[in-house]
Amino acid sequence: MADHLKLCTHKLEVQISNLTTLTQLLDSELDILASKTGDGLKDAAREKLTLLTAIQKLDKELSTFPSEIYLEDPITELTGKIQTLLIECKNKNDVNAKAAHHAQLSVRQLKEILIGTPGSITYGQDGSVIAGNSELVKDIKA
Repeated sequence: MADHLKLCTHKLEVQISNLTTLTQLLDSELDILASKTGDGLKDAAREKLTLLTAIQKLDKELSTFPSEIYLEDPITELTGKIQTLLIECKNKNDVNAKAAHHAQLSVRQLKEILIGTPGSITYGQDGSVIAGNSELVKDIKA
């Protein structure tokens, strides 16, 4: 049982390290989204996917331990840390999803303004809202 406890403790510590890395990666992802350049977004997504795969694999390994082992003192403390990190990751991921959605909406609105899509919204010289006006782009020749 002591060997199982040591092994489980080690795997939980690795999981904590993985989740800590994921929280840092999610922070970086938000910085990339906020920069609106897109540089590094594919790399961050690839790294995130690799990390999520490792977390999933380790979670499966941890599920093979007997449930009684999770009642032991060092294990309950580690699982508590993991739960906290999981909540933090979920919250950060939700924020990133909203930031990505807003960025996508901004790009779509800019595209509509530039190509003069009916229903696009822009502003006049006096600051008033002008909807569906293609005056901005009617004399542009590609």
